[in-house]
Amino acid sequence: MAISDISLTAGMRNNLLGLQQTARQVSLTQERLGSGKKVNTALDNPTNFFAAQAANNRASDLADRKDSMSEAVQTIKGADNGISAITALIQSAKGLASAAQSTNDTLSQATYESQFVAIKTQITTLASDAGYRGTNLLTDGTLSIEFSQKTGDANLTVNGFKADAASLGVTSAANWAVVGNVTQALSNMDGALSVLRTKSSTLASNLSVITTRQDFTANMINTLQQGADGLTLADMNTEGANMLMLQTRQSLGTTALSMSSQAAQSVLRLF
Repeated sequence: MAISDISLTAGMRNNLLGLQQTARQVSLTQERLGSGKKVNTALDNPTNFFAAQAANNRASDLADRKDSMSEAVQTIKGADNGISAITALIQSAKGLASAAQSTNDTLSQATYESQFVAIKTQITTLASDAGYRGTNLLTDGTLSIEFSQKTGDANLTVNGFKADAASLGVTSAANWAVVGNVTQALSNMDGALSVLRTKSSTLASNLSVITTRQDFTANMINTLQQGADGLTLADMNTEGANMLMLQTRQSLGTTALSMSSQAAQSVLRLF
């Protein structure tokens, strides 16, 4: 049936139009209350929608970078743990060398040297076990960290080094019964400890940079998300009050429509 086939009074049409508009507003308010947002699609507010989308996308990209930074921190901590353990082993080895140097008993000296060789092997093994998820800074590995959401805008490269016994210069001199050989071994271990301290300081500096950028990134993500929320989130108190008012308006509109129809019904009383 075509709309023109039914004739309504002006009052009824006005009241019906008002009810339809109120129903649309109720639906919109219900959507806002359900989603918590006043801007759910680009049709609601194109400017705010796309600005919020850009902020959320950037926050998401930075969150990925933040996860990479967390992994980088663990990699550096793994290397630092390895350096601490290797330092302790070298200090133990120095104790053996000092003991060998302070005795003339060749059997004891040979025993100390044998224990030193065992520690030297452990140093190399420990260095190879200090990696984290495939990256080992103690076997000359390299760690690259991206800080910005755009690759290459801000980054840091942490260069590893070889921390095995041979690379550190912790080598066993044949026949510790010879005083000069033990003295050389002690000198080599002092040099290795100096290298480890320097490398540990470098790692600590890089770790400080990463953790600082990590905190900055976390704050930036929070700022971006708050900005996006400010553009799209609805005021629940306002929307709740709107819903009450719209429900009241619907009730009044229905009553008005009923009163408008009574004028047409009065014609029936003539028959």
